[in-house]
Amino acid sequence: MIMPTTLTETPRDLAFILSEANRHLSRDVLTIKSGSGKVFAGTILGKVTADGKYVPSPAASTTGKEGAETASAILGYEVDATSADVQAVCITNNAEVKKPMLIFETTVNDETKKAAKLTQLRSATIKAR
Repeated sequence: MIMPTTLTETPRDLAFILSEANRHLSRDVLTIKSGSGKVFAGTILGKVTADGKYVPSPAASTTGKEGAETASAILGYEVDATSADVQAVCITNNAEVKKPMLIFETTVNDETKKAAKLTQLRSATIKAR
């Protein structure tokens, strides 16, 4: 008897982009901080003030992640930063993105918090539609 196989598909790399600046001017290589775990493409990121590395952007200031509560980038490719820092291509400016495909950190758990993250991204010239 053949057992059915269950496959789980994660978000496709860069699928959240509607448009970006010419010649990849919207993209930068950023460091995803060790301990962030498996982070999916489309995850909204914030920069940790102390070390300049990026983590999924929480709703409020979090010990060890101070500064990351301000959303400033979106992860372009899935990475595993469970036990080591990872370099990753991210969207950092001059882009339009698909709002339904964005991934929010677990503490960003209501529409008001999500709207705040999208406003923060707008400050980085990233517009969600």
